Amino acid sequence: MAEKIRVLILSTSAGTGHIRAAEALEKVFFEDSRVGQVECVDALKYTNKIFRDFYSKLYIQLVDTAPTFLGWWYRTTDEPWKTDKMRFMLDRLNTQPLIDFISAYSPHVTVCTHFLPAEIISYLISQKKIDCRLSIVVTDFHCHAMWLCRVFHRYFVANEESKIHLINLGIPAERIVFSGIPIDPVFKPSKNKKEQKKNMGFDPETPVILVSAGALSVSPVEVILESLETLKMPLQIVVVCGKNVQMEEKIRIQASKLSNHSIQVYGFTTEMHKFMDVADILIGKPGGLTASEAMAMGLPMIIISPIPGQEEFNSDFLLEKGVAIKCNEFTTLAYKVHYLLSHPHILKQMQKNALKQGKADAAYTIVKILLDDELNPPMPVCLNPEQKERI
Repeated sequence: MAEKIRVLILSTSAGTGHIRAAEALEKVFFEDSRVGQVECVDALKYTNKIFRDFYSKLYIQLVDTAPTFLGWWYRTTDEPWKTDKMRFMLDRLNTQPLIDFISAYSPHVTVCTHFLPAEIISYLISQKKIDCRLSIVVTDFHCHAMWLCRVFHRYFVANEESKIHLINLGIPAERIVFSGIPIDPVFKPSKNKKEQKKNMGFDPETPVILVSAGALSVSPVEVILESLETLKMPLQIVVVCGKNVQMEEKIRIQASKLSNHSIQVYGFTTEMHKFMDVADILIGKPGGLTASEAMAMGLPMIIISPIPGQEEFNSDFLLEKGVAIKCNEFTTLAYKVHYLLSHPHILKQMQKNALKQGKADAAYTIVKILLDDELNPPMPVCLNPEQKERI
């Protein structure tokens, strides 16, 4: 009898998108009978507190208090093959427990949805300290230089442009798969939106606006509701606040004082796919996972307050593909919502564009490719110094 495959999925809790992508892959791996064991691990749990805070809490603080600096840092460090040595020296000083865990688990298949564990495993393979395949799943629509590893088995990217980008950086084309970003398989639209609205207790004839506070719950939801309150056309508004309990309570109080529209407020929910299914427009930040989920559901977006750096690149992609519009000033948000709802042909085209760009089966694509590969593939690709100099 063939040995069951051990799968290790590594991510980090620096934001929730990387974790959600990992969980989507975990769910699909578990469905395959060839898999005997799946471990889905937050790599930061195996680092010390200072390092853990640097990767998680500091990021959230910068998003909230110094987004301009965050954007500057993102662009400054986006130099292919320029920062890997210094970055790995920092990583290696703080991640010995993670190295010990990986060595003890001895995975056949290793998948990383964050660049931190990807680089560590790449190094361990190059030093012959572990023997496994390393596949890297990029969770944004732009492949930042931090994702680049010299030793790996496969890259899975969100769009064709990212694939071309990696090819031009010297990554062999046959090692790159345009899969889309892996999302939970539940994100698939029902056939009849009006019927689904009725099933969930909504008026099927009244537009539903879904407002997402974002994975980090850093979002001007209060201003959004104030703007939507000025609209005369009836709306059904659903606000999802995530795990920010203080924000949820504040929005509930605000919603109780507003009278022009029906407003439902939720904290953390596992029903986001159902809300996206009944929504006509999503107002929120363009995180890689949120945008991928919305496109899979055929849900047009109004982008607000993208985080400088990766979300700005995500925003560019969504605007270019015609699945979103952007609101730069909250004074015009109500106007933009009214415009889309008053021009159903435009909204319909955005829905079609979203479905065309959506990759609802991305997780299945990734899992199938990895499990169909032989367990002992050719040596992972290692870029040599000559390639680096040419780049």
